[in-house]
Amino acid sequence: MSEPTLIPIKRALLSVSDKTGLVEFGKFLNDQGVEILSTGGSAKTLADAGIPVKEVADYTGFPEMMDGRVKTLHPKIHGGLLALRNDDDHVASMNEHGIGAVDLLVVNLYPFEETVEKGADFATCIENIDIGGPAMIRSASKNHAFVTVVVDVADYDDVKASINENNGATTYELRKKLASKAFARTGAYDAAISAWFAAQLGDSYPDRLNITATKRQTLRYGENPHQAAAFYVTRSADPRKGIATARQLQGKELSYNNLNDTDAAFELVSEFDPTEGPAVAIIKHANPCGVARGESYIEAYNKALLCDQTSAFGGIIALNGKLDGETAAEISKIFTEVVIATDADEEALEIMAAKKNLRLLLTGGIANPKSTGQTIRTVAGGYLVQDRDNGIVTLDDLKVVTKRKPSDQELEDMLFAFTVCKHVKSNAIIYVKDRATVGIGAGQMSRVDSSRTAARKAIDASEAAGLPYTMTEGSVVASDAFFPFADGLLSAAEAGVTAVIQPGGSIRDDEIIAAADEQGLAMVLTGMRHFRH
Repeated sequence: MSEPTLIPIKRALLSVSDKTGLVEFGKFLNDQGVEILSTGGSAKTLADAGIPVKEVADYTGFPEMMDGRVKTLHPKIHGGLLALRNDDDHVASMNEHGIGAVDLLVVNLYPFEETVEKGADFATCIENIDIGGPAMIRSASKNHAFVTVVVDVADYDDVKASINENNGATTYELRKKLASKAFARTGAYDAAISAWFAAQLGDSYPDRLNITATKRQTLRYGENPHQAAAFYVTRSADPRKGIATARQLQGKELSYNNLNDTDAAFELVSEFDPTEGPAVAIIKHANPCGVARGESYIEAYNKALLCDQTSAFGGIIALNGKLDGETAAEISKIFTEVVIATDADEEALEIMAAKKNLRLLLTGGIANPKSTGQTIRTVAGGYLVQDRDNGIVTLDDLKVVTKRKPSDQELEDMLFAFTVCKHVKSNAIIYVKDRATVGIGAGQMSRVDSSRTAARKAIDASEAAGLPYTMTEGSVVASDAFFPFADGLLSAAEAGVTAVIQPGGSIRDDEIIAAADEQGLAMVLTGMRHFRH
């Protein structure tokens, strides 16, 4: 049975929670000679604007009841939406029972998501679960061959254009597109309800995982030009500060890699409480190439940059606070893809504005490193879901296992290094001196290779800076997981470290501790691992 291309709009049902544009759209339909059915507040809004409207209760001959819970759940409504107009049996049933065709359905749902985001109580959230709306949307969407369904006020103009261009009718292509959008909306709506219910029960990992997000933008491409990509954002009562909430003040559209790297940069720098001083992170390919704290942002930036000036070129720079003019001027001396900060002063904005290709993003605050949440990764045929790594090691968590105890300065640097470790691809080895990374080994297949890579990069960075010494001399080293053998620790000792922080837990811990004692190192165990794959 072939699908009709054009369907004239003769009767419409309008029942919306969001009344944006409702009166204008209603006037348009009325001018086209369309009979308008409506309910409750939508009917009143239309009537108050002088638009002829028939209440659904009057149309069905069945009163609205149960505080509005039952009003559109009626055969005259669903029969009018579901009937196949080219099926003789369907048409006969419509004639027998006095069911008129509904050609256009305009519904947007009770604001369940908004109600949850406002922190409403359980009963209020339940009352904002729409039943009649999704039922009508699904009926109309299933029968899109004959029915036009609108769930988004942004689509009013497309419907009006089609009606104007096609002598009062809509095209099959438009109806099919709108039906797809409608099913996506009811799917997202049900997913939001499901997620909220699971949260009420304290079930973080329900038997069925429903993921819903809204497209923010179609990206030019993904990691590589042959890969298509898009950026989606999720809704939350307490949205996490970062890439999804940031305002972009200037520069080109962010690419897939920009978004990924900027997220990594801001998540890392958010580990450092701005009330305890400035912190700056420089990221390249989702790994830090320099992280530092300082008395000012320019000091923190310069210390971070010193770690690996070569890799910093074309990187992402994140601040845990407000970008000032002096720091902006220093940053502008090298090519940078993105700068992300909580805010920026007028001088900084003026300096950044001169760098036309630089993207400047302001978040309005840092991401809470202690907040809960989940990360999701695709695998062939499914997803891996886990709690986000919000583990934080404090001074009280450290266990000194060597003969020599670390100094206060070493302890401060070790905690800093271990925090950075959490954001470096495993195997991760981080050298730190004076609250600044001086060598970073990331993503190597063996821990000793990471240690050697970090030490070699520190030599290169020291020579590039014209220093008469290697920056790892007198530094501390952090490992994201235990040392399986003493070779990684000995490599760090050769680089000049004085103290080591690592999770511990190896069957060779005693051997590692003995090696540290033999080298005169102080070593502490955290009992917490920070793998990042």
